[in-house]
Amino acid sequence: MIITSLLDTDLYKFTMMQVVLHQFPAAQVQYKYKCRTQGVDLQPYVDEIRDEVRQLCALRFTDEELDYLGSMRFIKSDFVDFLRLFHLPERCISIEKSASPGELDIMVEGPWLHTILFEIPVLSIVNEVYFRNTQLAPAYEEGRARLQSKVQLVRSDPDLKEFRVADYGTRRRFSKRWHEEVMVTLRDTLKENFAGTSNVYFAMKHGLTPLGTMAHEYLQACQALGPRLRDSQTYGFEVWAREYRGDLGIALSDVYGMSAFLRDFDMYFCKLFDGARHDSGDPFQWGERLIAHYRQNRVDPRTKTLVFSDGLTFPLAIELAKRFAGRCITAFGIGTNLTNDLSYQPLQVVMKMVRCNGQPVAKVSDTPEKTMCDDKAYLAYLRQVFEIPAE
Repeated sequence: MIITSLLDTDLYKFTMMQVVLHQFPAAQVQYKYKCRTQGVDLQPYVDEIRDEVRQLCALRFTDEELDYLGSMRFIKSDFVDFLRLFHLPERCISIEKSASPGELDIMVEGPWLHTILFEIPVLSIVNEVYFRNTQLAPAYEEGRARLQSKVQLVRSDPDLKEFRVADYGTRRRFSKRWHEEVMVTLRDTLKENFAGTSNVYFAMKHGLTPLGTMAHEYLQACQALGPRLRDSQTYGFEVWAREYRGDLGIALSDVYGMSAFLRDFDMYFCKLFDGARHDSGDPFQWGERLIAHYRQNRVDPRTKTLVFSDGLTFPLAIELAKRFAGRCITAFGIGTNLTNDLSYQPLQVVMKMVRCNGQPVAKVSDTPEKTMCDDKAYLAYLRQVFEIPAE
């Protein structure tokens, strides 16, 4: 059994789930899975994946897990009470062989509140089932050597005392076992340079800081739940701030691209939020534009946090840290390069919301291949409304 705890997911799923409970409890959604890696045949493993998901749907939160969640200052008691009754509904997920060679059709459809926790565990299951069948003798020694070289890059550089890196690698990890070894190694070797992990289960088990920010699907859903499409991004920011009252103050910048983000992220939001997260496009250009934007809005960027999380490696994170040193606070979330770097090609698997309350929703990324929408007419309309150039 790959997933043995419902906490074995990212913190942002719980923070988003609490907003949904309080603000959008009746919302209905649809998610679709996609593997962006070419030439991968997952169809032989469809029954294994189904069996793992069936076991996932039988899990419940334990008292210890709920006490841990309840100890976080931004988690409210009524949400914990809801989780006491919660389980993932098996009826809401379908896993079939696709008509396209090698591919799977995985669909999640149902109440947002009850399906929100599917994404991360399902992607973890797909990864681990694939690698345990294709890599029967995992190259753990190679993985350890690569991990130690990353640690040395940080520990050997006296200019990186303020460098902070976190694990964001749950969804695309090689395996749960390897993920845990990576966490413990970083805790023991990187020490103060290791900020924590997005994985709530490992944070609880190993005394790490659980970390998380706003999610793409949250702002996507606001396209259907807000007052009008053009105001959906500002509506999402307002609702988030009303829920968390200053906690979890990192705004996501790439659901409509950076230009549209900056148009909406006015002086009010510049002062209200602690910073923003980069997840597509050139990270150096993004940082320069955001710092200039803060200055234009009479906000000192040295008081704001820029979180970088798009396909990072340690050398790139270090380069970014040095570029923006003294100009802002930086933080780095590294995923696949931490938890699936054993010399094999990782799977680029995603599961994205495509509909909310029957309406198409979309993410229009500064990295074109990250754009995701199954309705071309709606995507064209969204681009027009937010003044996003066609690709």
